[in-house]
Amino acid sequence: MKIASREVRLKQRPRGIPDIDNFEIVEVMVPEPHINQVLVRNIYMSVDPYMRNRMGETKSYLPSFQVDKPMLGGCVGEVVDSKNEHFQKGDYVLGFRGWREYYISSGKGLTTLDPSIAPIQTYLGVLGMPGLTAYVGLLDIGGLKEGETVFVSAAAGAVGSLVCQIAKIKGCRVVASAGTNEKVEWLMEEAKVDAAFNYKEVEKLRLTLGEHCPDGIDLYFENVGGEHLEAAIFHMNTFGRIVVCGMISMYNNLALEAGPRNLPMITTKRLRIKGFLVSDHYDREPMFLDDMREWIAAGAIRWRETIVEGIENAPRAFLGLFKGENIGKMLVQVGSHKAPEVVNKT
Repeated sequence: MKIASREVRLKQRPRGIPDIDNFEIVEVMVPEPHINQVLVRNIYMSVDPYMRNRMGETKSYLPSFQVDKPMLGGCVGEVVDSKNEHFQKGDYVLGFRGWREYYISSGKGLTTLDPSIAPIQTYLGVLGMPGLTAYVGLLDIGGLKEGETVFVSAAAGAVGSLVCQIAKIKGCRVVASAGTNEKVEWLMEEAKVDAAFNYKEVEKLRLTLGEHCPDGIDLYFENVGGEHLEAAIFHMNTFGRIVVCGMISMYNNLALEAGPRNLPMITTKRLRIKGFLVSDHYDREPMFLDDMREWIAAGAIRWRETIVEGIENAPRAFLGLFKGENIGKMLVQVGSHKAPEVVNKT
């Protein structure tokens, strides 16, 4: 028997900032699984800034979303029917077929989750791609050392909030930038950063950053671009490192902006700037999960989630990323579920 399922499709490619009209909600019928297949009911799906680049036709590291086709993204769901010996009915699985309520899978790309470590949606956040991004970017790409000063932009987001906490665990001084006073309060009280400020309320970002980093910056974790990058370069210490994870302030630009005006400082300060993609580093996932289990059990990791309910509201949740509406990971709860008991809670 077929099941009715709603899915979100890209209706038209956006120019500049996307809006609701770029999406449409379509109802389809999902068949029963055949041999070696499973039927998954999504419970949570992820919306992420990188998806904006996939909505255009510009060649990138991932193929563009197709117009009039369902979009893709990370998701956590429950196996409701299985004809695959590797998955049982009731298993929670991590997949990449978000933006829909149900889907059929051969099992390729699905990962069975352990819900006893943390709530299942955290496998889309602190235990998932954003968490691994923070871990790899800070420790492997950035080469973090104890006692250093670390500056993090978009510090209350899914990646930045974990960067801050790992840096603290590793014995560093952390300065954080965010876009609302509520986020600043969370960073100070929960993430336990050493200093945080609302960049929207400062007159000159460069001066404010200098006040919080009187001894300079050893490592800057870049999530924003633009004025943040220019300010960070100005205050970087000699032989400092800049880890480029993303530049969300520039994703919706219709034309390229002028680069930072102080680029010559890269030479005089002998800075190292390196971009990275987490997809190149999945070999680090076992170590990442081992460390995270230990840190979560010790109460050293805190997280916040911004959860929007209903598949029909997924476009609104996605657009909210570019308005700063999220603290921590932005998620869409697609379907209801009875939360499994979690052994280690934060």
